[in-house]
Amino acid sequence: ILPFSSNTTNMAKIQATPFRLALLQLGGLTASKASNISIAAKAVASAAASSPKPQLIVLPEIWNSPYAVSSFREYSEKVPEVGSKWRSLKESEEGETIKALREMARSSGCWLIGGSIPERDEKTDDIYNTCTVYDPEGTLVAVHQKVHLFDIDIPGKQTFKESDTLTGGSHLTTFTAPFGKIGLGICYDIRFPEMAMIAARQGCIAMIYPAAFNTTTGPMHWTLLQRARAVDNEIYVAMCSPARHPEAAYQAYGHSSVVNPVGDVVVEADHEPTTLYADIDPELLATTRRSIPVTVQRRFDVYPDVSSSFQ
Repeated sequence: ILPFSSNTTNMAKIQATPFRLALLQLGGLTASKASNISIAAKAVASAAASSPKPQLIVLPEIWNSPYAVSSFREYSEKVPEVGSKWRSLKESEEGETIKALREMARSSGCWLIGGSIPERDEKTDDIYNTCTVYDPEGTLVAVHQKVHLFDIDIPGKQTFKESDTLTGGSHLTTFTAPFGKIGLGICYDIRFPEMAMIAARQGCIAMIYPAAFNTTTGPMHWTLLQRARAVDNEIYVAMCSPARHPEAAYQAYGHSSVVNPVGDVVVEADHEPTTLYADIDPELLATTRRSIPVTVQRRFDVYPDVSSSFQ
């Protein structure tokens, strides 16, 4: 364990060990949920069989469904409670995608960030864009509901309104694995720096965002936002996108990538199906924070600490 502490009030220690991250930029996704699950399972198995083996595998945003507000309810599934274990629930208590994700994690022996899928709350009938996380035993360890919904209108280029179907989440999410603490966001969440700052001040070594920017917003801001969040907080930032499908109504940007605490793009895909690997090094984070110590120089006597109520 590499400890790194700060004297700044409410700044948690970083406790992490080096680990390998795999981002699965899935291709060939269609309107068939069963086919999409099969594609994801094969990609997870292939990544887990690589050498050196990754400790953490990440799937993209909305990979089991078309990315369309008209599809989210049809493809939605119930997500069980955090802590529920592999094969511990009745058939009615979770959907086919959740079952498959548990099995992917268990059979791969890796931690799995299951991208995001449409979630249905059976009590309220609300639909969420939801990311689930599993340990290598297939236990559900974290659930993040996309907080900030993708409602945009760029004249002559792109109009999209997730809020026509989706409800925004109301909680921030982190999880702790043997290799360190990870913060979660989904796509549009990256545009809101408070989330990454809070995660960093809670001791996260990385923010990971399953995402699906499009060919309008991607060239504008995909890399810029990742580098900004990384430099703001001196943490790793990763975004995992689906590959671009020429026949899809929603054209994903692709370009899954990882940025280090210095702001360097460590690895980046193009728009084709691929798997990216990156080695996450806690020592680089610690060195960066010692060299340019913004995490201990913030003036919370001058402006508010947005993380103070989350400690």
